[in-house]
Amino acid sequence: MLDNIRLMRIQFFRFAAMLATMFGLSGADYPTPTEGDYMIRDFKFASGETLPELRIHYRTLGKLEKDAQGKTGNAVLIMHGTTGSGAQFIRPEFAGELFGKDQPLDATKFFIVLPDGIGHGKSTKPSDGMHAKFPRYGYIDMVEAQYRLLRDGLGVNHARLVMGTSMGGMHAWLWGEMQPEFMDALMPLASLPTQISGRNRAWRHMIIDAIRNDPAWSGGEYKRQPPSLRTAAEVLWFMSSNPVLRQKEAPTLHDADDKIDKFVADYMKTDDANDVLYALEASHDYDPGPGLEKIRALLLAINSADDLINPPELGILEREIKRVPHGRAIVIPLSDKTRGHGSHTIAALWKDHLVTLLKNSGD
Repeated sequence: MLDNIRLMRIQFFRFAAMLATMFGLSGADYPTPTEGDYMIRDFKFASGETLPELRIHYRTLGKLEKDAQGKTGNAVLIMHGTTGSGAQFIRPEFAGELFGKDQPLDATKFFIVLPDGIGHGKSTKPSDGMHAKFPRYGYIDMVEAQYRLLRDGLGVNHARLVMGTSMGGMHAWLWGEMQPEFMDALMPLASLPTQISGRNRAWRHMIIDAIRNDPAWSGGEYKRQPPSLRTAAEVLWFMSSNPVLRQKEAPTLHDADDKIDKFVADYMKTDDANDVLYALEASHDYDPGPGLEKIRALLLAINSADDLINPPELGILEREIKRVPHGRAIVIPLSDKTRGHGSHTIAALWKDHLVTLLKNSGD
């Protein structure tokens, strides 16, 4: 549930052209995103801590529309994964499949909002200066800030669709419980509607421990990135894809070493240990299980069979979806087109299901 765990970000950008060729993506034209910042004054976190100003960065495509009663009917919120940002969706295999003319989320018809979560992207984050003194944010805080952005910053009082990948998928489950009348449809991708536990908690715990117990971390006041950020990158690389693809990419010992060393080297240039630490710790308050019956919107959850973070053999999704009043779940089979956890960003794998969800949740 890193979702588009910025762990995949570097690799995805590098191979965007290759993926476009592999999947026959046309790179359909869509409007250039408009970027902006919404400042939330005196934002109070669930921890009781407060920031005088919380900056939420966002990208939008399309134009917001309201009906005669002032209700917004074409807004679409799409939320990113752990250590990612809304920018991760502006690529051929996602935007090129969804946002173009006559595509499922045609930006000439929909108003698409791609926010950067608290602690991520260009939104306020620990590396901006507060370091380890930054408030201990959680997923509930992140969803609340997204809601304030839509309602107060962009004038959205109702959403046609709320969807997200990985961490963003987990946020989608929380949105359904915290704001059950706000949206027509929900589509969480690469996530499970249960408290993070088992192996999913273990790999996060490994990274958190590595950073906090690293002498070079210096209580968050390091002058250069601590070696533990390398450990974080290695674990994220390991969890983000499937074994078959990794074997194809690196069929020899030398290839495997070269592949992960290159990924780690690039990761060390762009990421920050405090930001990663906080992003992983933020999942501490994620537990949608007790409130699944509160979800009123039509919900379609989509996972992939080769997802190491949300493996289907756990049976959690199949069991818990029965508690969602209007819920349905799909697990995409392993194929030469799936990418493990990263399948959530390959829209060609699941966009037909999105079309059906929009049709079934329409007036």
